[in-house]
Amino acid sequence: MREYLKRLPSQVQELIGLAGDIAEDMNARAYFVGGFVRDLILGANNLDLDIVIEGDGIAFAEKLSKSFGSKLICHRRFKTATVMIGPDLKVDVATARKEFYPSPAHLPVVSTGSLKDDYFRRDFTINAMAISIMGGNFGKLIDFFGGEADLRNKRICFLHDLSFIDDPTRILRAIRFEKRFNFKIEPKTLKYLKQAVKMKMLNKVEPQRVRDELILLLKEERPIKQIRRMQGLTGFDFIIPALSVSKKTYQLISSIEKVCSSHRIIGLWVVYFMGLIDALDLKQAKKVCDKFAFGKQNTKKIIASKRINRKFITSLGKKGIKPSRIFSLLSPLSYEVILLLKAKYNRGIIRKNIDDFLKTYSHMHLGVTGYDLQELGIRPGPNYQKILKKVFQARLDGMVKDRDDQLKLIRKIAKLK
Repeated sequence: MREYLKRLPSQVQELIGLAGDIAEDMNARAYFVGGFVRDLILGANNLDLDIVIEGDGIAFAEKLSKSFGSKLICHRRFKTATVMIGPDLKVDVATARKEFYPSPAHLPVVSTGSLKDDYFRRDFTINAMAISIMGGNFGKLIDFFGGEADLRNKRICFLHDLSFIDDPTRILRAIRFEKRFNFKIEPKTLKYLKQAVKMKMLNKVEPQRVRDELILLLKEERPIKQIRRMQGLTGFDFIIPALSVSKKTYQLISSIEKVCSSHRIIGLWVVYFMGLIDALDLKQAKKVCDKFAFGKQNTKKIIASKRINRKFITSLGKKGIKPSRIFSLLSPLSYEVILLLKAKYNRGIIRKNIDDFLKTYSHMHLGVTGYDLQELGIRPGPNYQKILKKVFQARLDGMVKDRDDQLKLIRKIAKLK
């Protein structure tokens, strides 16, 4: 693994050297772990760095932070810390731990353990590998559970039979990794996954934990693959029993994918989620938002998408509609809701009007301000906003162009000579 590590950016290699020295000085052992190791072997770009310490992880993080002169965030209760090395680089540090689940689907009780203990608490073998970053063992791959072989054979394999009972969110994680890497969930793992689904284990987890996994799944580059697999393995009952995902739903999600691709954006999970629950009515959507606590802003976007009615769509699709009217319809909406509309109405006048708004109208500015109104002798007050709005509408509709035109219109509106 030494050759893999040598290909990393210089700042990461500096981090590795310092981390190894600090661990040796502390008489501790330090390892890169998790998805970083997996993706290093796969040749995928991933600088989400995780270090596990057999020893005092907090003390290690404090020394590493001091070496870089960087910000440190500690979670002493969980024996974890984050070192903010730079704007684009951070490292999560954890003390090697072991877990005990007091009951199915509940958060575990954590205590200090060995690296092997720490890895037994992981989700899948491909995420349960470590690389030593110190001393004579530098670059050595530690693979207790055959993760490297499962990577070669493109398998998603759990670590023990109670994996999906202990943490049912691993059901969604298995789907996410299977489709991301084009792997297969191996037969025994799939058998126990299906048993957990049959026991409705996803309904027994705290909704916020399911939400977090669902968001990660929808942030994948092409989440339609994961959504199709979910329909076959888990269904969508855990979101809300009323949710029905049809051919029409998949057509919309596919259209969302194309829209996001054309705008060169990925990770807009809320757009995909709005597409996924498109068949739900406003009341049902509110119930889902309340259940999963999506947060004020995302909930607002989801609910706004449900409030768009036939009258709105008819107005937006009118032949000869003025740009100012298009602006008044679309500007109150979030970027995500507008992208959803573009995906739903992906041809004809509505699509053109949305494109015009995104490419032109939303970037248009006036050449005048309230200061210009004051210079013209117009008394400050609510009238300023009304005047500037009228000028902006005229600017959108091509009735005025440059600053001189706008000042002339202001004089006319204010009845100035």
